[in-house]
Amino acid sequence: MTYNDISLKYDEVVKKCKDSGEPIYITNNGKPELVVMDVASFKRREQNMTAQELILEAYAARLKGEKDYSIKESKKLIDKIIENN
Repeated sequence: MTYNDISLKYDEVVKKCKDSGEPIYITNNGKPELVVMDVASFKRREQNMTAQELILEAYAARLKGEKDYSIKESKKLIDKIIENN
């Protein structure tokens, strides 16, 4: 797909991104070069990555013997972080 192809098929690309919720990989001479995705899906992925980072940090802290948090305390912390993003 060339730049001209993308311009001509913009609406089709946008619809495919929104309908699937998955990224579209654009190649150049068979090699991946760009990734395109709709904003809502991108934001969801960012929120998921933030949550995963928090879980890994909490797990590492637990292994070091740092304070544990209850499920209720953890949920409050995660909700607060998501609200700020």
